[in-house]
Amino acid sequence: MSGNDFILDIGSDGIALVTWNAPARSMNLIDADATEELSAIVEKLAGDPAVKGAVITSGKDTFCAGADLAVLETLSRSFTELAASAGEETANERLFADSRKWSQLCRRIETCGKPWVAAINGTALGGGFELALACHRRIAAQSDKTRLGLPEIKVGLFPGAGGTQRIARMLQPADALQFLLKGDQINVERAKAMRLVDAVVPLGDLIKAAKEWITAGGDPKAPWDREGFRLPGGPVYSKAGMMVFTPANALYRRETYDNYPAARAIMQVVYEGLQLPMDQALRVESRYFAKILRSPEAAAMIRSLFVSLQEINKGVRRPAAIPKRPMKKIGVLGAGFMGAGIAYVSALAGLDVVLVDRDPETAAKGKAHSEALMNEQVERGRASSADRDALLARIEPTADYVALQGCDLLIEAVFEDRKVKEEAIGRARNVISNQAIFGSNTSTLPITSLAAAAKDRKRFIGIHFFSPVERMNLVEIILGRDTGDEALAGTIDFVRAIRKTPIVVNDSRGFYTSRVVGTYLREGHLMVSEGVPPAMIENVGRMAGMPVGPLALNDEVAVDLAWKILKAAETDLGPEAVDPRQKSLLRDMVEKYGRLGRKNGKGFYDYPQAAPKRLWPGLINLQPKQLDPDTIDVAQLKQRLLAIQALESARCVEEGVVTDMREADVGSILGFGFAPFTGGTISYIDGMGAKAFVTLCNGFATRYGDRFKPCKLLVDMAKNGQTFYLRFPPKAREAAA
Repeated sequence: MSGNDFILDIGSDGIALVTWNAPARSMNLIDADATEELSAIVEKLAGDPAVKGAVITSGKDTFCAGADLAVLETLSRSFTELAASAGEETANERLFADSRKWSQLCRRIETCGKPWVAAINGTALGGGFELALACHRRIAAQSDKTRLGLPEIKVGLFPGAGGTQRIARMLQPADALQFLLKGDQINVERAKAMRLVDAVVPLGDLIKAAKEWITAGGDPKAPWDREGFRLPGGPVYSKAGMMVFTPANALYRRETYDNYPAARAIMQVVYEGLQLPMDQALRVESRYFAKILRSPEAAAMIRSLFVSLQEINKGVRRPAAIPKRPMKKIGVLGAGFMGAGIAYVSALAGLDVVLVDRDPETAAKGKAHSEALMNEQVERGRASSADRDALLARIEPTADYVALQGCDLLIEAVFEDRKVKEEAIGRARNVISNQAIFGSNTSTLPITSLAAAAKDRKRFIGIHFFSPVERMNLVEIILGRDTGDEALAGTIDFVRAIRKTPIVVNDSRGFYTSRVVGTYLREGHLMVSEGVPPAMIENVGRMAGMPVGPLALNDEVAVDLAWKILKAAETDLGPEAVDPRQKSLLRDMVEKYGRLGRKNGKGFYDYPQAAPKRLWPGLINLQPKQLDPDTIDVAQLKQRLLAIQALESARCVEEGVVTDMREADVGSILGFGFAPFTGGTISYIDGMGAKAFVTLCNGFATRYGDRFKPCKLLVDMAKNGQTFYLRFPPKAREAAA
């Protein structure tokens, strides 16, 4: 029997083999059709007395990547439409029924009376792993690449097909909560150690091992459906239970500041579900899932962190007319921290790298960075010694620019100083080929002006990496005034090859990411000058959803760099371009007290050896006054920190620096950690509504100054009731993946 997604083969031994192999997709995904087809198979097998049991596996390299989130996005949108036409009660009933069908299918497999084995022959995530958990036995094929997990929390959702209830009945409650709230993907050995997988066998033995278990009399009943089942951690209302859930609630609030409804729902569903029989617990889970599915946070995170991110990663901005030209060799000018990181990720992707610096010793230090990173991977069992040696063999450290001959791409990553960069670009242009693309890793200097020193302005482009390069997934590509399509296409191909996310913006001072994050730093500086307690500034930054407060972030990027950028802006644009309060604070920090940031162990924070960082006590002496914290509106501080970044993003759209709203949102989250639960800077405005956002900014402008004055684009949008995504709809994908 063959269907659209599944192939059913009932052997002479009475064991059914169900092979999931969606023909039109590279991976198996859960959607309405797959759910309906598998449900029919389950009923057929359950009603056939000749069938002893079933093995479900995949005909692809992966078992199942989870639900098609585009379908979930459609469910949420359908709810809104039905609520408007038929009322919210009807819409709620429909959403509840539709969103729990996979959960009901999993439970039917679990209670059908026939033993089911999940033969996991590749990665199983989300609803795919929940399907495996509903089977009576899980056997995984040995593979270093396979990952298992429930990562829904990372897109504003939580496991809604029984994952919260089965995991909480298989693991100790503290371990279960950690697994669900972190959304980590684990390898098969770890899964076996956690008893989430029963056995790990070679791929060739997978189906055989699954059938043998059924033949040997595999039990068709889950542990929690047997009489006398006891929870691993004991009852919720017990001494042990209270030692988990009470502190877990405190930890949840400390880590999320209650910004993520899905995380709160996990806590509630596990707590409530463990006090109920399985079927009732699953119904509770489904009700919470339906509620979270229509939350604004889930809608924003699904759009930005799944749909938009996926489209960007597939090369939505790559010019379609330019044929792909595989890159084999790149050059990196500058073996400092950034250059060394770029060399590492490039060599990791299999590219040959020429790493150039002023002398062989400095270049060799840059290569040593890659060696240190690979040694760490070897120690953790994530790479072999042979992997390390092969990667290092691909990096050639040198002081000789002639070695750059034959490079397909050059990336200048020298010190953030115009003269230094222009000198490096000038030296390299004499040895590179006419076909080479030249990129500058600058965070603020306009690409058009740097291109004047290049061999061919059409082949010159900005390639802005984020620090540390090996950990940060975003690369900001900047088009100069004369940058051509070949340079853009080749650069996107390179960024995709090193497995990072490319966003494309037009040239301006600070481009997009640096401009926007600069407003976050500035607002923190100005709050210090206003007399807001520094600890409150930092805590409010995290409460607003940022990964760290503005002062801590400034220490990471370097206080002296912020001072240098401010002085450059004043020189180029005039005194009115900088706030004198910020200028005074940074000047004192750098020139009077020598506090440069984490790099010299002292900035807005002190960094004592073998002790956690702490705010510099002397910072209070740089405040003209100190405000009473009890008189400060915390909610307003949070809004200031987010609104100023969103406002600068709107200005970038108005000026044509950003042309794709998806890139603005994804870039803000991946680049500088803008509150993910909002969906990004542009979604933050759209979620609030342009009219409400303009009103908020006008109020701040009256109280805090013209930096909050809304731009003309926002005023027009507020007047016409528009959103960014409707006024600037995302373009259709221009190139094949």
